Amino acid sequence: MQLEGNIEEQLDDIGGNLSLNTDTIERTIAEKKRLRKDKLEYEEKEEEELSNDQLSQRQDTELKHICFGIAASSSLWDKRKEYIKVWWKPKQTRGVVWLDNKVRTHANEGLPEIRISGDTSKFKYTNSQGTRSAIRISRIISETLKLGMKDVRWFMMGDDDTVFIVDNVVRVLSKYDHTQYYYVGSSSESHIQNIHFSYAMAYGGGGFAISYPLAQELAKMQDRCIQRYPALYGSDDRMQACMAELGVPLTKERGFHQYDVYGDLLGLLGAHPVTPLVTLHHLDVVQPIFPTMNRVQSLKHLMKSVKKDSGSIMQQSVCYDNKRQWSISISWGYVVQVLRGVLSPRELEMPTRTFLNWYKKADYTAYAFNTRPVTKNPCQKAFLFYMNRTRYDPIKKQIIGTYSRYKSKPPFCTWQMDSPEEINSIIVSKRPDPLRWQRSARRDCCRVRSKRKKSTKYKSKRYQSLSFAEDIVSTKALCAGFELVKREGNDNRSALIEIVLVTASAPGERCCMVENCEREEENVRGGEKRVRRFTNWTQLYYLVT
Repeated sequence: MQLEGNIEEQLDDIGGNLSLNTDTIERTIAEKKRLRKDKLEYEEKEEEELSNDQLSQRQDTELKHICFGIAASSSLWDKRKEYIKVWWKPKQTRGVVWLDNKVRTHANEGLPEIRISGDTSKFKYTNSQGTRSAIRISRIISETLKLGMKDVRWFMMGDDDTVFIVDNVVRVLSKYDHTQYYYVGSSSESHIQNIHFSYAMAYGGGGFAISYPLAQELAKMQDRCIQRYPALYGSDDRMQACMAELGVPLTKERGFHQYDVYGDLLGLLGAHPVTPLVTLHHLDVVQPIFPTMNRVQSLKHLMKSVKKDSGSIMQQSVCYDNKRQWSISISWGYVVQVLRGVLSPRELEMPTRTFLNWYKKADYTAYAFNTRPVTKNPCQKAFLFYMNRTRYDPIKKQIIGTYSRYKSKPPFCTWQMDSPEEINSIIVSKRPDPLRWQRSARRDCCRVRSKRKKSTKYKSKRYQSLSFAEDIVSTKALCAGFELVKREGNDNRSALIEIVLVTASAPGERCCMVENCEREEENVRGGEKRVRRFTNWTQLYYLVT
């Protein structure tokens, strides 16, 4: 009996110990769960704070944080410095012009600081088609870094014939975290150029940006890197070779323009992609962008619109005049093109080949983007209205631009429809929108108002509440995405068109969605009636209402 009692006591002790161990295990598990939860909450909070800090850093990027490194030649300096004067903002922009030899300078020219590049004679150069200056130019970022400028986040590379829209440089670079490695730029317009060099290479003439940490890493190894590539042609491919060794890819931005083309930039600038215009290049090679001015005058004239709304410069809008059967393409701040007939936005946003390839024997397949031919039909030639003047109306809070018709001889046309040659001026009004590029990219909307002397205006009660829609709008006109004002009178020589631009709406706003619209274009050619139809234009155009 005593033995049995001892066994029972031992069993009770074992049970108690098991119970105690179970409680301990449960408490341990609960404690681990709590610690894991606390850790996750801490990490989430830390990530959120880090994300907010990075966002703040990107939003706070300003012009003062960007340092420009400009490659220049002493032999061309007297001519090329005029391009720099167009865009350089004294006491606002920071940077250095790097020359091969000393040049004569004058006080208060409104130019950056001038320095002479370091000696590069120790570097090998074996390319028989290029020049040794490529080595000097490839080291500009590293040489600028060594100057020790304070509070620099980005180094911006360009040539002496590169024109920067500096506000848009800030807009584009603000999207990226300057504390990370970034190599931002764009390729050539020539497919052959990109094949010869690399689609992964940024072209320095079109400009490229390097973040400060990446510039630091580049400076540590660039001289050794350059020695490994003596056979390369230029400075840009040497830079890209070093970027490849560092493992940093090219971040492409379509607003950087190398413009490896000849001829007239009208086709390219008249159908600019929906992205901020950042640079123009090869301005000595192409024709002046305004045909009645020289190159420098043209750029100064363009800057008048840039000062009013840099974010909208060259942004395309498409309108239709349903009564006259015209298509209207606007490149804001530059040109308005009016064409007979109805062309789809898909056609109008495709550049016309008013230019030649860098390799002049190459055909249209040698471009790195889609193009369309300049029409041979005289009735489909575009009538050009170039920007004449731009002003800000403080009462309406609108930018008013006057575009005057380029007085070239109109082609003879047998189509029985109104001719745009009757229009002398086009007035384009818009509200500035400095935050447009903080939303998703979208082409602007526009509405057409025809105006003639001795006219009668008809108002629609349906649109009285809309400040920009005062006149009668038919169902068919609304579907076309424009506003047509009914007028009376025969004074064609004094005719003008008024166009209202509306910034593309943000998601969720009410828009007129054009679906299943049908267009008819009736032309009489030799007594034969021709009808051109466009059907099922799903979401052809967006109109803020």
